[in-house]
Amino acid sequence: MPRPIHFEIQCDDLDRARAFYEAVFGWEFQDWGHITGSPYLGVITGPEGEPGIDGGMQLRPAPSPGAGHGTNAAVLTMGVEDFDATATAIEQAGGTVALPKMALTGMAWQGYFLDTEGNTFGIHQPDPKAA
Repeated sequence: MPRPIHFEIQCDDLDRARAFYEAVFGWEFQDWGHITGSPYLGVITGPEGEPGIDGGMQLRPAPSPGAGHGTNAAVLTMGVEDFDATATAIEQAGGTVALPKMALTGMAWQGYFLDTEGNTFGIHQPDPKAA
């Protein structure tokens, strides 16, 4: 069965987006522009051998759609240990709530946010007591 092996985040400002994801998730970045021939950052989300995927960050190739006009990129959901602490870190780094924390009854807490570039992403805290 095919599985995601890479993701890309589009942004208007690479430095601002990098600072946001470093602050919230502690991700590491590498300059891969010499490979792509344009500004591009490799995104390392954790050690090799652990579950998860790495990806990339690039400048947005087209204008971001305005509010209420849908998305122009994939929405990724990150697993977190503490939903509330992560939500606080997101807002302190300049992110905003898109859909507030909700219980996936008997499974987890889920919520959606907008990063500093207007991209939607989710966070997911497993919790069998979520109700």
